[in-house]
Amino acid sequence: IEQLNSDVTHYKTIENTLIKELKLVLKDYHIKKDDLVLIIGLGNSLSTPDSLGPKTLENILVTSYLYNLGEVDSSYQNTAIFKPEVTGTTGIETSTIIKSLIEKTNTKLVIFIDALAASSLDHLNKVIQITSSGISPGSGVGNNREELTRKTLNIPVIAIGVPTIVEASTIVKDTLINLKKHISYQIENIDNLKTKLTTYQDYSDQENILTKKEEKNILGEIGLLEPFDLKKLIDEVLIPIKYNLMVTPKEIDFQIEKLSLLIANSLNKSLHDNFNPTK
Repeated sequence: IEQLNSDVTHYKTIENTLIKELKLVLKDYHIKKDDLVLIIGLGNSLSTPDSLGPKTLENILVTSYLYNLGEVDSSYQNTAIFKPEVTGTTGIETSTIIKSLIEKTNTKLVIFIDALAASSLDHLNKVIQITSSGISPGSGVGNNREELTRKTLNIPVIAIGVPTIVEASTIVKDTLINLKKHISYQIENIDNLKTKLTTYQDYSDQENILTKKEEKNILGEIGLLEPFDLKKLIDEVLIPIKYNLMVTPKEIDFQIEKLSLLIANSLNKSLHDNFNPTK
């Protein structure tokens, strides 16, 4: 129960922070309550790591049909949702569908929700990215589609993303970087009795204290590469033989469930002044 209470506290803290940031972004666009805000869940609902967008839409409050009937409290935003799925499923370019929908519905603001590829293991399912610069569907897995930005859609855009997958090359890169930190930790704690009695130590905050000569002695010329160049080299090794796999945590089902609910509730509370969730 104590752990559950702690998780609830952390959830509320993150939710309040996300709501605050979303309201700041929304404020810049001066959207009126009767202006249509279209929320689009990008991704593939049949692939769990890529289902963040479609899953989030399940808990978004939709009011556009009520606005059409003239039965909406003025504290609620005019909202609609759409799930375009991926081009490989529909056979139609995602941007083509969205452009047509925006034109037909007279949308004033579009909010995209999508899963991203992590640039670091530290970011995997731990970062929520909010940007007004738009998004390029499929870019995280090397399947670039036409970008969805203010320039291409002619209306303001907000993109919300969470890194849910990571490339094998990124894992290898981070492992080599962590190896240096691990050795540094062992050097600094060589006389620490507690360290000697513990099988595994948390060295995540450890600085790399190895000299360039020591790095070269341990890893050869590879040990001297900066992270960007190290990642590039590993890509050159893994991509041609199709070993640069996309990896996701084993508990991804649970994490997508929680993340999608977090984003949905945060959007609802940011858009609708009197929103009162039941979940």
